[in-house]
Amino acid sequence: MKYATRLLLSFLFFSILSFAIIIVTVDRAIDYYSFITIEKQMMEKADICELTFREVLTRLDKSNDLKSSEVAKNVLEVLKASGREIRIYDNKLNLLGSALNGIIVTDGSPKIFKDNISKALKGNYSYTVTENGLIYFAMPIQDKYYQNVYVFEMVENISYFYEIMSKIRYILLIGAAGFTFLIILSGLYIARKTTKPIKYLLEATDKFSRQQFDQVELKRKDELGMLASGLNQMGIRLNNYIQYQKQFVSNVSHELKTPLTAIQGFSQYLYEDENENEDLKKIYSHLVNESERLTKLINELLILSKFDKGAQQLTIEKENISDLTKAVVEEMNSKAKKREITIETELEDSIYAEVNSVLMSHAIANILDNAIKYSNIGGQIKVETLRLETPAGVNMAAIKIKDQGIGISKSELTLVEERFYRAENANIATGSGLGLSLCKEILEKFNGELILESKIGLGTTVTLLVPLT
Repeated sequence: MKYATRLLLSFLFFSILSFAIIIVTVDRAIDYYSFITIEKQMMEKADICELTFREVLTRLDKSNDLKSSEVAKNVLEVLKASGREIRIYDNKLNLLGSALNGIIVTDGSPKIFKDNISKALKGNYSYTVTENGLIYFAMPIQDKYYQNVYVFEMVENISYFYEIMSKIRYILLIGAAGFTFLIILSGLYIARKTTKPIKYLLEATDKFSRQQFDQVELKRKDELGMLASGLNQMGIRLNNYIQYQKQFVSNVSHELKTPLTAIQGFSQYLYEDENENEDLKKIYSHLVNESERLTKLINELLILSKFDKGAQQLTIEKENISDLTKAVVEEMNSKAKKREITIETELEDSIYAEVNSVLMSHAIANILDNAIKYSNIGGQIKVETLRLETPAGVNMAAIKIKDQGIGISKSELTLVEERFYRAENANIATGSGLGLSLCKEILEKFNGELILESKIGLGTTVTLLVPLT
């Protein structure tokens, strides 16, 4: 997952989580404090009704008429308009009377919440809220001996409260949707703004890896600006070092070529002229082989030197990759037979690419030569050409050379493409450590690439890729 995506998702997650917590908290707070307000209003109203109820009790007590039915009747006459519905119960939970919308009701069977009445008889306010938004608020009424002898119950419709809560929740949801949309937009903006300089620095480091040391400019005074400045200084120093190294290699190669040619010529002359002393002949043969190896090394260094200076004027033409590969295999067959190695080919017809035939043949020969050198005696090498499509959707001509040799460790796969680097197990054969590096640079000249796959003891597969035409 890309850094920008992770940054955006993290920003969205914590923003939406925070907002969700705020919404839930606000919703619970509104719910709680609204009920507190309703409860307070009901208690204030209940206190007034209680005073009125006690006044009626006091008046009836003076007239010595304290029948429960008469008490209920008198109280209802006074308080019938004090609520949507009022009820009066005795201490045995019997309904003594009720009034609905200001009218005393003498018949009917209203729903009674006995638990609610029982709690009120214990001396506390008690209420129950039904699903249809009705609140049954009960309070105890004491006589002159401070005994709870009656329960006065008020029934009010608080469905308006749920409607208000529903509207508030709807507004909160709309706000949440709008907030989420704004968060997404701001998150995208922040992610792009934040990752843009990082992408620029990544491109710069990628160019550095390809030895393209363009100046890194990032007009910022923060840590990213300091990083850009550090990369720029590193690029300058690396470029100076690499140029010095390349110049040194170029100078040494040119200086060595002339005396080495002379040494090779004299060694060959001595080898061919010596027919008497076998020991000397072996020595001269060794000199010839070593001079040939050094000559090959110098030639490869000179090619690399020309690549480095950009002075190599390449003649690039449309070539049949399969034909080039077939020609190289035929040339290398004799070397393979000396080690009893068979080369199996599987070449597709008419695979064309824009390349320089000499350099491309040299790259194929170099890889095939390595396959022969590092394969076991009596082994097999498979060479095939085919068409491939890269993950980026580019059609490529591919040359695959697969051996059953000693292989390369995973930790060294990228290192063996560097100049002069040789794998730890490569000492079974002679080499300069320049072959793969040279092949890589040749392919890059044709906008291609070199892919290595290998396992110790199982062999190596090298794929040379160049764009199809």
